[in-house]
Amino acid sequence: MAGAVQPLAAQNTHLWTQSRFEEFEKGTPDGVAIGNDGHLRQGPALREVLTTPSTFVWSVAVDKSGTAYLGTGSPATILRVDKSGKSFTLFDTHNLSVQVVRLGPDGALYAATMPDGKVYKLNPASTTKQEEANATVVFDASKLKEQDTKPGEAKPPAGKSDSKTHYIWDMTFDTQGRLYIATGGPGAVFRVDVTQPGAEPEQFFKSDESHLRSLAWDGSGNLIAGSDGSGLVYRISPQRKGYVLFDAPRREITSIAVAPDGTIYAASVGDKSRNPLPPLPVQGVGTVTFTVVQPGSLQAANASASVPEGSEIYALKEGQAPRKLWSGKEEIVYALAARPDGLLAISGNQGRIFNIQPDGSYSDVAHLNAQQGLAMTAGEGGVLIGTGNTGKLVLLGAAEKHEFASDVLDAGALARFGRVEIQPGSTGYSLWTRTGNVEQPVRGWSDWAPLKDGSVASPSGRFLQWKAVLQNGADMGSVGVNYLPVNAAPVLDDLVVVTGARLNPQAQVGQQQIVNITFPSASQGQSVSFDGASTAPLAALKDRASVAVRWAAHDDNDDDLNYSVYLRGDGEHVWRLLKRNITDKAYSFDATLVPDGGYQVKVVASDAPSNSPGTALTAEKISDRFVVDTTSPVVSALKAEEAAAACKQANCPKTVHVTFDAEDATSPIAHAEYSLDADKWQFVAPVGEISDSQHEHYDFALPASALEGNAGEHLLTVRVYDRYDNVGIAKTVFVQAAK
Repeated sequence: MAGAVQPLAAQNTHLWTQSRFEEFEKGTPDGVAIGNDGHLRQGPALREVLTTPSTFVWSVAVDKSGTAYLGTGSPATILRVDKSGKSFTLFDTHNLSVQVVRLGPDGALYAATMPDGKVYKLNPASTTKQEEANATVVFDASKLKEQDTKPGEAKPPAGKSDSKTHYIWDMTFDTQGRLYIATGGPGAVFRVDVTQPGAEPEQFFKSDESHLRSLAWDGSGNLIAGSDGSGLVYRISPQRKGYVLFDAPRREITSIAVAPDGTIYAASVGDKSRNPLPPLPVQGVGTVTFTVVQPGSLQAANASASVPEGSEIYALKEGQAPRKLWSGKEEIVYALAARPDGLLAISGNQGRIFNIQPDGSYSDVAHLNAQQGLAMTAGEGGVLIGTGNTGKLVLLGAAEKHEFASDVLDAGALARFGRVEIQPGSTGYSLWTRTGNVEQPVRGWSDWAPLKDGSVASPSGRFLQWKAVLQNGADMGSVGVNYLPVNAAPVLDDLVVVTGARLNPQAQVGQQQIVNITFPSASQGQSVSFDGASTAPLAALKDRASVAVRWAAHDDNDDDLNYSVYLRGDGEHVWRLLKRNITDKAYSFDATLVPDGGYQVKVVASDAPSNSPGTALTAEKISDRFVVDTTSPVVSALKAEEAAAACKQANCPKTVHVTFDAEDATSPIAHAEYSLDADKWQFVAPVGEISDSQHEHYDFALPASALEGNAGEHLLTVRVYDRYDNVGIAKTVFVQAAK
């Protein structure tokens, strides 16, 4: 059950509240943004464009016409998707994944495959499927010779080397149309002038990090690169000079975005303080199996990793210290995009999309129907997003409706639902509810129904869900639903009688023996399981003149119970009361007060302490035969008046009719109690039974048994608690006439 349930007595009114970001996250938004301040507001919506045959959509590119190109994995393909969602397999490869796709200024499509570390130049308008054998290769990591040249130095001769750089993580183009390729094992950036046919790749920048994972450009023409290994953010000048802007607390920079004001945003994951990820080796040109061990990190088979959950996003701005903008304990950020309305972050492994503001406030704007959001790019009508598990293309854009469905409340038993409390100041919403008696609201539930006078109009049920429909400018805060579980009778699970044993003994005399009373009874067998407290042996003293009785009981409403114990002998028809209103689950009596012979004990359980008069329920259990051988609201208009009971028998006992009002200036009345003649406090429910308003009226009759045989003056005291445990007390005196 989501949200918070106010801790009240079992049969009091309960309050199910959802007010925090984490509680709303368990619901289902559709065109609704969940703010970190616990407010619901209008947001964008997701529309599924295509479900691919692949498990992952690693990269997305889109041309000016709105056609999208998807780089996928398992299987590895490039799909061309038109605006209607129709797809065409543009490229097929035997590699594990097409990790990156980028459209070049020359109109060609460039695709990076892994683990062979190649970049292919493809015709995006092709009407036939292209394959590795007939595609142009502009970069091949296996044929590169490691270069340590500086600007102005001669370039070493090209030729095949033993370089292990087979990982391509990101690609980007500069303003001159040259392609930059971020690689791993070791981490480097290579540049290919694809505007010149047959141009050889050159090493633009070399890092001592294992991998360079992400690339972006700043406003001054510097290349910004994020690494895996030490979690570094580099600024690489056009002259190839690398400068570390930021050394992140985490080991991997999964994505980088640069805002128009020059702020650099970097998403980081992993723990570099212990057991860092080893390099990702590839032996020769053999096959490598990859596993997503932590979203954003790929790892060779049999390599181990110890990385913490969650991500951190840092803001880097010239002249300012790095600032942690956002963190998520369970979210792994795969991609960032700096937009006019904030920083967009897509994540796994719960498929969340966040909009983060420069001040650190954020909203969850959409939930993907996939485990991971892996890649995104601006498209026609919104943002195109590629997902993993399963591989889909979805569009984040304007919403036609703005609805939020809450998590499901489990009241634990059949319940009546009352007033709905909305945070004051909330505007622009309407609220609906539905109820049912099966947990999943897929069948057998009531239809959605609007509130009636601020209260739930749906029928009683065990489960409840609410839905908010937001209008323009809506801002909705916490939601609380009052409910009252329908009373269920208590259950007596077992009953054991032991002769020759005495409970609650006085000082021991001599070396008296101990008797352990355990369950189950002889007739119960092993058919009932008890909680730990019930199964523990109960110690009693051996006493031939006593009989000990022990029982086990429970109540599905968690009501407080009291018990009465009765005795009946062989051949007798009347149960004789031994003790009433026992709160313990054991009792012993003096066996010398009854004649020897066969007897049975009956225990009656009642949930009266937690229920109003007339609504309490009982249960009873009879033992096997055994042998005996030697206790600030304002209380007003308190009245107690004698009234005849509504019964038809002669000499009908008289009853006392009690009414009073309780009112609190700030919070709803929580519960009320009364005491007759300074006796124990007894719970009493208001008219309507659900206590959920600042003003409640009480109207009940005192039990005739409490006054029977007690003619004369009586003192009635009532006390009322509000939701914050403030108490108001009033009393009155009434005279009970003799019969």
